[in-house]
Amino acid sequence: MPALVDPAILFFVFGVFAGLVKSNLEIPPAISRFLSLYLLMALGLKGGFALAQSGLTAQVAIGLSLAVGLAMAVPWVSYTVLRRFLGGFDAAALAATYGSVSAVTFITAMNHLESHGLSYGGHMAAAMALMESPAIIFAVLMANRLRKQTELAGVAHGKPATSHVSMGKILHESFTDGAQLLLLGAMLIGMFSGESGRAAMQPFSVDLFKGMLAFFLLDMGLMAARNLPGLRGQSVWLVAYGLLAPLCHAAVALGLCWLLAVPVGDAVLLMVLAASASYIAVPAVLRYAIPEANPSLYVGLSLGLTFPFNILLGIALYTRLAAWALGA
Repeated sequence: MPALVDPAILFFVFGVFAGLVKSNLEIPPAISRFLSLYLLMALGLKGGFALAQSGLTAQVAIGLSLAVGLAMAVPWVSYTVLRRFLGGFDAAALAATYGSVSAVTFITAMNHLESHGLSYGGHMAAAMALMESPAIIFAVLMANRLRKQTELAGVAHGKPATSHVSMGKILHESFTDGAQLLLLGAMLIGMFSGESGRAAMQPFSVDLFKGMLAFFLLDMGLMAARNLPGLRGQSVWLVAYGLLAPLCHAAVALGLCWLLAVPVGDAVLLMVLAASASYIAVPAVLRYAIPEANPSLYVGLSLGLTFPFNILLGIALYTRLAAWALGA
Protein backbone atom coordinates (compact mmCIF):
# COMPACT_ATOMS: atom_id res chain seq x y z
CA MET A 1 0.00 0.00 0.00
CA PRO A 2 2.12 2.92 -1.25
CA ALA A 3 -0.23 5.51 0.28
CA LEU A 4 0.92 4.49 3.76
CA VAL A 5 4.45 5.70 2.96
CA ASP A 6 3.19 9.29 3.09
CA PRO A 7 4.02 10.79 6.54
CA ALA A 8 0.64 12.56 6.67
CA ILE A 9 -1.18 9.21 6.26
CA LEU A 10 1.07 7.62 8.88
CA PHE A 11 0.13 10.39 11.32
CA PHE A 12 -3.53 9.55 10.66
CA VAL A 13 -2.83 5.88 11.44
CA PHE A 14 -0.98 6.92 14.57
CA GLY A 15 -3.95 9.06 15.65
CA VAL A 16 -6.33 6.12 15.20
CA PHE A 17 -3.97 3.94 17.27
CA ALA A 18 -3.72 6.54 20.04
CA GLY A 19 -7.50 6.81 20.14
CA LEU A 20 -8.06 3.06 20.23
CA VAL A 21 -5.66 2.57 23.16
CA LYS A 22 -7.48 5.46 24.93
CA SER A 23 -4.42 7.69 25.18
CA ASN A 24 -4.93 11.18 26.63
CA LEU A 25 -3.33 12.65 23.49
CA GLU A 26 -5.61 15.34 22.07
CA ILE A 27 -5.48 18.41 19.87
CA PRO A 28 -7.21 21.42 21.51
CA PRO A 29 -10.39 22.37 19.59
CA ALA A 30 -9.09 25.87 18.87
CA ILE A 31 -5.92 24.43 17.29
CA SER A 32 -7.96 21.94 15.28
CA ARG A 33 -10.17 24.75 14.00
CA PHE A 34 -7.12 26.81 13.05
CA LEU A 35 -5.60 23.89 11.14
CA SER A 36 -8.85 23.36 9.24
CA LEU A 37 -9.04 27.03 8.27
CA TYR A 38 -5.37 27.10 7.30
CA LEU A 39 -5.76 24.11 4.97
CA LEU A 40 -8.82 25.62 3.29
CA MET A 41 -7.10 28.97 2.88
CA ALA A 42 -3.96 27.36 1.41
CA LEU A 43 -6.11 25.21 -0.89
CA GLY A 44 -8.03 28.25 -2.11
CA LEU A 45 -4.82 30.17 -2.78
CA LYS A 46 -3.32 27.26 -4.73
CA GLY A 47 -6.45 26.97 -6.83
CA GLY A 48 -6.57 30.71 -7.45
CA PHE A 49 -2.93 30.87 -8.53
CA ALA A 50 -3.49 27.95 -10.92
CA LEU A 51 -6.62 29.57 -12.38
CA ALA A 52 -4.75 32.85 -12.85
CA GLN A 53 -2.27 30.93 -14.97
CA SER A 54 -4.69 28.75 -16.96
CA GLY A 55 -7.72 31.03 -17.24
CA LEU A 56 -11.34 29.92 -17.64
CA THR A 57 -11.26 27.18 -20.28
CA ALA A 58 -13.59 24.51 -21.62
CA GLN A 59 -11.83 22.03 -19.34
CA VAL A 60 -12.74 24.18 -16.34
CA ALA A 61 -16.38 24.34 -17.46
CA ILE A 62 -16.55 20.55 -17.92
CA GLY A 63 -15.02 19.89 -14.49
CA LEU A 64 -17.38 22.26 -12.68
CA SER A 65 -20.41 20.93 -14.56
CA LEU A 66 -19.52 17.36 -13.62
CA ALA A 67 -19.12 18.40 -9.98
CA VAL A 68 -22.57 20.01 -9.88
CA GLY A 69 -24.14 17.03 -11.66
CA LEU A 70 -22.64 14.57 -9.19
CA ALA A 71 -23.67 16.76 -6.25
CA MET A 72 -27.30 16.56 -7.38
CA ALA A 73 -27.37 12.90 -8.45
CA VAL A 74 -25.54 11.23 -5.53
CA PRO A 75 -27.91 12.32 -2.71
CA TRP A 76 -30.99 11.37 -4.73
CA VAL A 77 -29.65 7.89 -5.51
CA SER A 78 -28.38 7.48 -1.94
CA TYR A 79 -31.78 8.37 -0.48
CA THR A 80 -33.54 5.96 -2.84
CA VAL A 81 -31.23 3.11 -1.76
CA LEU A 82 -31.17 3.93 1.96
CA ARG A 83 -34.95 4.28 2.18
CA ARG A 84 -35.20 0.51 1.66
CA PHE A 85 -33.72 -0.27 5.07
CA LEU A 86 -33.88 2.99 7.05
CA GLY A 87 -36.54 5.41 8.23
CA GLY A 88 -37.10 8.49 6.13
CA PHE A 89 -35.29 11.00 8.35
CA ASP A 90 -32.23 8.81 8.85
CA ALA A 91 -32.14 8.06 5.12
CA ALA A 92 -32.30 11.79 4.31
CA ALA A 93 -29.53 12.60 6.80
CA LEU A 94 -27.25 9.87 5.43
CA ALA A 95 -28.01 10.93 1.85
CA ALA A 96 -26.92 14.46 2.75
CA THR A 97 -23.78 13.19 4.45
CA TYR A 98 -22.71 11.00 1.53
CA GLY A 99 -23.95 13.43 -1.11
CA SER A 100 -21.79 16.22 0.27
CA VAL A 101 -17.98 16.23 0.44
CA SER A 102 -15.06 15.99 2.87
CA ALA A 103 -12.57 18.83 2.48
CA VAL A 104 -9.87 16.92 4.37
CA THR A 105 -10.21 13.89 2.09
CA PHE A 106 -9.96 16.20 -0.92
CA ILE A 107 -6.88 17.99 0.46
CA THR A 108 -5.23 14.65 1.26
CA ALA A 109 -5.94 13.48 -2.32
CA MET A 110 -4.46 16.69 -3.68
CA ASN A 111 -1.32 16.10 -1.60
CA HIS A 112 -1.22 12.51 -2.91
CA LEU A 113 -1.34 13.71 -6.52
CA GLU A 114 1.42 16.25 -5.94
CA SER A 115 3.64 13.64 -4.31
CA HIS A 116 3.17 11.40 -7.39
CA GLY A 117 3.80 14.19 -9.89
CA LEU A 118 0.22 14.30 -11.23
CA SER A 119 -1.13 17.73 -12.13
CA TYR A 120 -4.70 18.90 -11.57
CA GLY A 121 -6.70 22.03 -12.34
CA GLY A 122 -6.96 24.86 -9.86
CA HIS A 123 -10.71 24.97 -10.50
CA MET A 124 -11.13 21.71 -8.57
CA ALA A 125 -11.17 23.71 -5.33
CA ALA A 126 -14.22 25.54 -6.68
CA ALA A 127 -15.72 22.16 -7.63
CA MET A 128 -15.42 21.08 -4.00
CA ALA A 129 -17.18 24.24 -2.82
CA LEU A 130 -20.01 23.75 -5.33
CA MET A 131 -20.58 20.17 -4.14
CA GLU A 132 -21.10 21.15 -0.50
CA SER A 133 -24.68 22.45 -0.46
CA PRO A 134 -26.94 20.56 -2.96
CA ALA A 135 -27.10 17.45 -0.77
CA ILE A 136 -28.09 19.51 2.29
CA ILE A 137 -30.88 21.23 0.36
CA PHE A 138 -32.12 17.88 -0.99
CA ALA A 139 -32.18 16.32 2.50
CA VAL A 140 -34.11 19.26 3.99
CA LEU A 141 -36.67 19.04 1.18
CA MET A 142 -37.09 15.31 1.85
CA ALA A 143 -37.41 15.90 5.60
CA ASN A 144 -40.03 18.62 5.12
CA ARG A 145 -41.92 16.31 2.78
CA LEU A 146 -41.88 13.56 5.41
CA ARG A 147 -43.06 16.01 8.08
CA LYS A 148 -45.91 17.12 5.82
CA GLN A 149 -46.98 13.52 5.33
CA THR A 150 -46.82 12.89 9.08
CA GLU A 151 -48.70 16.14 9.74
CA LEU A 152 -51.50 15.21 7.35
CA ALA A 153 -51.82 11.81 8.99
CA GLY A 154 -51.77 13.43 12.45
CA VAL A 155 -54.37 16.09 11.60
CA ALA A 156 -56.63 13.31 10.36
CA HIS A 157 -56.39 11.85 13.88
CA GLY A 158 -56.85 15.18 15.66
CA LYS A 159 -53.15 15.97 16.34
CA PRO A 160 -51.73 19.54 16.03
CA ALA A 161 -49.68 20.49 12.96
CA THR A 162 -45.88 20.43 13.21
CA SER A 163 -43.61 23.27 12.16
CA HIS A 164 -41.30 22.94 9.15
CA VAL A 165 -37.66 23.91 9.02
CA SER A 166 -37.12 27.22 7.22
CA MET A 167 -35.51 26.55 3.84
CA GLY A 168 -34.33 30.16 3.73
CA LYS A 169 -32.34 29.69 6.92
CA ILE A 170 -30.79 26.48 5.63
CA LEU A 171 -29.86 28.11 2.31
CA HIS A 172 -28.28 31.04 4.14
CA GLU A 173 -26.22 28.75 6.39
CA SER A 174 -25.19 26.58 3.45
CA PHE A 175 -23.97 29.40 1.23
CA THR A 176 -22.45 31.64 3.92
CA ASP A 177 -20.62 28.98 5.92
CA GLY A 178 -17.36 30.52 7.11
CA ALA A 179 -15.11 27.72 5.89
CA GLN A 180 -16.67 27.74 2.43
CA LEU A 181 -16.44 31.52 2.18
CA LEU A 182 -12.78 31.39 3.21
CA LEU A 183 -12.05 28.84 0.49
CA LEU A 184 -13.75 30.88 -2.24
CA GLY A 185 -12.31 34.16 -0.96
CA ALA A 186 -8.78 32.76 -0.92
CA MET A 187 -9.29 31.45 -4.45
CA LEU A 188 -10.37 34.88 -5.69
CA ILE A 189 -7.39 36.50 -3.97
CA GLY A 190 -5.09 33.96 -5.63
CA MET A 191 -6.63 34.69 -9.04
CA PHE A 192 -6.29 38.46 -8.69
CA SER A 193 -2.76 38.42 -7.24
CA GLY A 194 -1.41 35.94 -9.80
CA GLU A 195 2.27 35.04 -10.01
CA SER A 196 3.42 37.82 -7.68
CA GLY A 197 0.95 36.61 -5.08
CA ARG A 198 2.17 33.04 -5.49
CA ALA A 199 5.77 34.12 -4.81
CA ALA A 200 4.74 36.17 -1.78
CA MET A 201 2.61 33.40 -0.25
CA GLN A 202 4.96 30.49 -1.07
CA PRO A 203 6.23 30.08 2.52
CA PHE A 204 2.66 30.08 3.84
CA SER A 205 0.61 28.15 1.29
CA VAL A 206 3.24 25.66 0.08
CA ASP A 207 6.17 25.21 2.48
CA LEU A 208 3.99 24.76 5.59
CA PHE A 209 1.23 22.79 3.89
CA LYS A 210 2.38 19.19 4.34
CA GLY A 211 3.32 19.67 7.99
CA MET A 212 -0.03 21.28 8.78
CA LEU A 213 -1.86 18.50 6.92
CA ALA A 214 0.01 15.83 8.93
CA PHE A 215 -0.90 17.59 12.19
CA PHE A 216 -4.55 17.84 11.17
CA LEU A 217 -4.72 14.19 10.07
CA LEU A 218 -3.37 13.21 13.49
CA ASP A 219 -6.40 14.96 14.98
CA MET A 220 -8.68 13.27 12.42
CA GLY A 221 -7.28 9.88 13.41
CA LEU A 222 -8.15 10.58 17.04
CA MET A 223 -11.67 11.66 16.02
CA ALA A 224 -12.16 8.58 13.82
CA ALA A 225 -11.21 6.29 16.70
CA ARG A 226 -13.67 8.08 19.00
CA ASN A 227 -16.48 7.60 16.49
CA LEU A 228 -15.93 3.89 15.90
CA PRO A 229 -18.23 2.91 18.83
CA GLY A 230 -21.08 4.56 16.91
CA LEU A 231 -20.92 1.63 14.47
CA ARG A 232 -21.66 -0.98 17.13
CA GLY A 233 -25.03 -2.60 16.73
CA GLN A 234 -25.61 -1.11 13.29
CA SER A 235 -27.09 -3.22 10.52
CA VAL A 236 -24.61 -5.09 8.35
CA TRP A 237 -26.29 -3.37 5.40
CA LEU A 238 -25.33 0.04 6.75
CA VAL A 239 -21.73 -1.02 7.32
CA ALA A 240 -21.65 -2.41 3.77
CA TYR A 241 -23.10 0.88 2.51
CA GLY A 242 -20.33 2.84 4.24
CA LEU A 243 -17.74 0.86 2.27
CA LEU A 244 -19.51 0.22 -1.02
CA ALA A 245 -21.13 3.61 -1.56
CA PRO A 246 -17.77 5.42 -1.96
CA LEU A 247 -16.66 2.84 -4.53
CA CYS A 248 -19.92 3.12 -6.49
CA HIS A 249 -19.91 6.93 -6.44
CA ALA A 250 -16.26 7.01 -7.52
CA ALA A 251 -17.01 4.55 -10.34
CA VAL A 252 -19.81 6.79 -11.64
CA ALA A 253 -17.49 9.80 -11.53
CA LEU A 254 -14.79 7.86 -13.38
CA GLY A 255 -17.24 6.81 -16.09
CA LEU A 256 -18.31 10.41 -16.67
CA CYS A 257 -14.69 11.57 -16.72
CA TRP A 258 -13.87 8.89 -19.30
CA LEU A 259 -16.78 9.95 -21.52
CA LEU A 260 -15.74 13.62 -21.39
CA ALA A 261 -11.97 13.02 -21.58
CA VAL A 262 -11.23 14.71 -18.25
CA PRO A 263 -7.49 14.78 -17.37
CA VAL A 264 -6.30 12.16 -14.89
CA GLY A 265 -5.58 14.53 -12.01
CA ASP A 266 -8.99 16.21 -12.25
CA ALA A 267 -10.67 12.80 -12.61
CA VAL A 268 -9.04 11.52 -9.42
CA LEU A 269 -10.23 14.56 -7.48
CA LEU A 270 -13.77 14.23 -8.85
CA MET A 271 -13.75 10.57 -7.84
CA VAL A 272 -12.57 11.51 -4.35
CA LEU A 273 -15.23 14.21 -4.03
CA ALA A 274 -17.96 11.81 -5.16
CA ALA A 275 -16.69 9.09 -2.81
CA SER A 276 -16.22 11.25 0.27
CA ALA A 277 -18.74 11.94 3.02
CA SER A 278 -19.08 15.10 5.07
CA TYR A 279 -18.54 14.77 8.83
CA ILE A 280 -18.26 18.44 9.86
CA ALA A 281 -20.36 20.88 7.81
CA VAL A 282 -23.33 18.63 7.04
CA PRO A 283 -23.75 17.16 10.56
CA ALA A 284 -23.67 20.69 12.00
CA VAL A 285 -26.59 21.69 9.76
CA LEU A 286 -28.47 18.41 10.17
CA ARG A 287 -28.63 18.70 13.96
CA TYR A 288 -30.86 21.73 13.43
CA ALA A 289 -32.49 20.86 10.12
CA ILE A 290 -33.32 17.17 10.75
CA PRO A 291 -33.35 16.67 14.54
CA GLU A 292 -35.38 13.48 14.04
CA ALA A 293 -32.32 11.73 12.55
CA ASN A 294 -29.80 9.87 14.70
CA PRO A 295 -26.45 11.79 14.76
CA SER A 296 -24.46 8.76 15.94
CA LEU A 297 -25.55 7.01 12.74
CA TYR A 298 -24.48 9.55 10.12
CA VAL A 299 -21.43 10.83 12.02
CA GLY A 300 -20.30 7.36 13.12
CA LEU A 301 -20.59 5.92 9.62
CA SER A 302 -18.94 8.82 7.78
CA LEU A 303 -16.13 9.55 10.24
CA GLY A 304 -15.66 6.09 11.76
CA LEU A 305 -15.74 4.07 8.53
CA THR A 306 -15.86 5.96 5.22
CA PHE A 307 -13.27 8.62 6.06
CA PRO A 308 -10.58 6.11 7.18
CA PHE A 309 -11.35 3.90 4.19
CA ASN A 310 -10.85 6.77 1.74
CA ILE A 311 -7.71 8.05 3.46
CA LEU A 312 -5.97 4.68 3.83
CA LEU A 313 -7.12 2.85 0.69
CA GLY A 314 -9.55 4.82 -1.44
CA ILE A 315 -7.36 7.69 -2.66
CA ALA A 316 -4.60 5.37 -3.89
CA LEU A 317 -7.20 3.07 -5.49
CA TYR A 318 -8.99 5.91 -7.27
CA THR A 319 -5.66 7.22 -8.58
CA ARG A 320 -4.72 3.85 -10.06
CA LEU A 321 -8.16 3.34 -11.60
CA ALA A 322 -8.16 6.79 -13.18
CA ALA A 323 -4.63 6.30 -14.57
CA TRP A 324 -5.66 2.92 -16.01
CA ALA A 325 -8.98 4.11 -17.50
CA LEU A 326 -7.71 7.41 -18.87
CA GLY A 327 -4.42 6.09 -20.16
CA ALA A 328 -1.93 7.97 -18.00
